[in-house]
Amino acid sequence: MARTRTIYACQGCGNTSHKWLGKCPDCGGWNTFVEEKVEPERKSGGHSSSPGAPPRPISTLNMAEEDRFSTGISELDRVLGGGLVPGSAVLIGGDPGIGKSTLLLQAMGSLAKTRKVLYVTGEESMRQIRLRGERLGALAEGLLVYAETSLERILEAVREINPGVLVIDSVQTIASDALESSPGSVSQVREISAKLISNSKAMDIPVFLVGHVTKDGAIAGPKVLEHMVDTVLYFEGERGHAFRILRAVKNRFGSVMEIGVFEMKEEGLREVVNPSEIFLAERPEGASGSAVVSSLEGSRTILVEVQSLVCPTLFGVPRRTVVGVDYNKVMLLAAVLEKKAGIQLANHDIFLKVAGGMRLEEPAIDLGILASITSNCMDKPIDPSTVIFGEVGLAGEVRAISQVEPRVREAAKLGFKRCIMPKDNMKGLKAPSGMKLEGVSTIKEAIAKFF
Repeated sequence: MARTRTIYACQGCGNTSHKWLGKCPDCGGWNTFVEEKVEPERKSGGHSSSPGAPPRPISTLNMAEEDRFSTGISELDRVLGGGLVPGSAVLIGGDPGIGKSTLLLQAMGSLAKTRKVLYVTGEESMRQIRLRGERLGALAEGLLVYAETSLERILEAVREINPGVLVIDSVQTIASDALESSPGSVSQVREISAKLISNSKAMDIPVFLVGHVTKDGAIAGPKVLEHMVDTVLYFEGERGHAFRILRAVKNRFGSVMEIGVFEMKEEGLREVVNPSEIFLAERPEGASGSAVVSSLEGSRTILVEVQSLVCPTLFGVPRRTVVGVDYNKVMLLAAVLEKKAGIQLANHDIFLKVAGGMRLEEPAIDLGILASITSNCMDKPIDPSTVIFGEVGLAGEVRAISQVEPRVREAAKLGFKRCIMPKDNMKGLKAPSGMKLEGVSTIKEAIAKFF
């Protein structure tokens, strides 16, 4: 008989070792290795107990659309790809207190009006869930709450109730009696997730799994957990801001480019239908270093403000502090400004942030970042009715970008009168009423039009 063996597993990333290590070689975490007992694997003899369907040509496969249904929250439906797919597994991660449980309880309260929902909590008591449900207005007869941490009892309740939707909050608090390790360990998370996902697919029940995150913001536990589920969502936001961003990093049933925007209120999360108006509501008038850029997040165009502060450094090495965009992108654009436009930044500190807590990643924001830095360095404000977008190359050229028409339409809808954009994008583009389009091909041309 094979005996149970002992390994050491990193609780941050799931890396395993035969001996204890002070520092994980994969994620770099200190004192994260915990001793775990591994049960011997059962051999199947090389034959499958239940043969699947025979191989078929791809052209003969069924192309019917998934029978999606709405969660009752349109921003959540947008990120999921248009709604919830039966039998799908959705993993939601985020910092503690960011609003993961609030979002799910609101969605389940809406879903419970038309179907039966089982909300399993391993972190809170049923009284706490009741109090939060009253505050969020999520009290519905079809919403069943179950405070339990045993996987076997949870699966038994699922088979008995046969709910339309299942929520596990959170997967790190559930433990299986078949394993001796503590809840939240790598082996427990892997085993529990595999059984919950296989059970939900067999019963055609969509399941939401809430996952804890590490100090680096990644979902705690083995990386295989993100491979097992169909969709991985991250709930992001700054504690000092009321806005929350729901972003998909993996989605087998839709695009990963979509985002959902929420505002945290006393009565729960409120959907932000037009984020651009919110992010631009408190723009300072006549201030240098402020530029409005157009960013495309999936099918949604969002206008946000980029702010910069450029001042002479008091140290030998200038400081560079960036919030909301990639640090290396800002350093690259600063070097292009200095080399191709003659703006001296080597002896200046640069502080740059995106207002509202948004994080921008696409290349179209390059020209807006460059405009913001130039404006504050020269202490000249940019016309507040101007929106700027375009990609900047290392040779100082302004390159064309995609999806120009929705960016221009969104800017015109919000009252902007002028748009500085790549010249190559001007071909065949019709300006909306009251909007003036100005194309540039180099950063020198762009700087001349900024002021």
